[in-house]
Amino acid sequence: MGRVGPRPEGGLSLEIRLETQQGVGTGQGRSRAGGNLAQRPEPCTPHTPLPMDRTVVLITGCSSGIGLHLALRLASDPSRSFKVYATLRDLRAQGPLWEAARARGCPPGFLETLQLDVRDADSVAAARARVTEGRVDVLVCNAGRGLLGPLEVHTAGAVGSVLDVNVAGTVRTLQAFLPDMKRRRSGRILVTGSMGGLMGAWNGAGPVGGAEPGGRATGCSGLLVGDPPRRASKASSPLEGLPFNAVYCASKFAIEGLCESLAVLLPPFGVHVSLIECGPVRTAFLEKQEGVPGGALDGADAETRVLFSRYQRHLERIFREAAQDPEEVTEVFLAALRAPRPALRYFSTESFLPLAHLRLADPSGCSYVAAMHRAVFADEPAEEETASDRGGPVLCAPPAAAAPQ
Repeated sequence: MGRVGPRPEGGLSLEIRLETQQGVGTGQGRSRAGGNLAQRPEPCTPHTPLPMDRTVVLITGCSSGIGLHLALRLASDPSRSFKVYATLRDLRAQGPLWEAARARGCPPGFLETLQLDVRDADSVAAARARVTEGRVDVLVCNAGRGLLGPLEVHTAGAVGSVLDVNVAGTVRTLQAFLPDMKRRRSGRILVTGSMGGLMGAWNGAGPVGGAEPGGRATGCSGLLVGDPPRRASKASSPLEGLPFNAVYCASKFAIEGLCESLAVLLPPFGVHVSLIECGPVRTAFLEKQEGVPGGALDGADAETRVLFSRYQRHLERIFREAAQDPEEVTEVFLAALRAPRPALRYFSTESFLPLAHLRLADPSGCSYVAAMHRAVFADEPAEEETASDRGGPVLCAPPAAAAPQ
């Protein structure tokens, strides 16, 4: 954990102090394992008084992306009302966080780092024990991992790793922090969700969810109450479909069920669960995915390889044209955190609600499957003959209603 320590000449300096499960080490920029650690930056405002009633926030997965930006946003909030514990699986990756904290003028005492690996229950418990306030008011379950490619080429290890982080890791984290929230009858839990856990797609013409520009979010659905729906601009055009993300989508669907179940149970305890449903965000998430296909793709049939190549081009275009900046997404987290009556779901973009409605409008799923297939694979001509070219049945048709007996 990082601590502020006195400098002999009377100023303040920041010393890295690593507390691991094996013991405590004081830093000269090196961990016990011998890895180099970036030295924590000198804060720009060293004499900021620390409020006694700060909201204590612990965030998982802060080495980059949404977790890093949310930690910085809260720790540098002008209200000075948040104490943030940014957790990382490997503290050797904390350099970019502290560099960004220095750039933002983050005051001392408002941001600390902890080692926390959601795959290890002992690591989660150790991080909880190092929260000096003795409580966590807001828990943000953000750690996650992706897996891209045809399902049949994934190794059992890659599949298990994604499920261990995204599903079991979230459960371990909740198991560690939820009992104290229930005991205190107070707490907020924010979970980073995904369109891949709702529908696998968006189509870019839906009403806005989440927070309005002023940060207000009302109503139990996470939608703004009383405001006319706005339409998606070209800048927020859709990411339509998540084929080749079967295991990732399965993990995110599981998180939806987990959070819905808890959301029904916990209000009598004063604890509220909210999902922040994200679309494509400009982070390193794609680069960090498990098992990005290389030679393993050779295990798939030729037609699947053609479709995967088309999907990759589609994905690159969407991230180039439509991905959100993480700073935009963190404002949705902040709106959920501050809402007096938190909703179960908040949406970081206005683009993917219509397809959610399509899933409900046709319970057979056929309309949704057909729309998604067209959206993802019909935007360019096929490179090779496919089953549809040969006249084979590709998409389902809604089942006929059963005749009365």
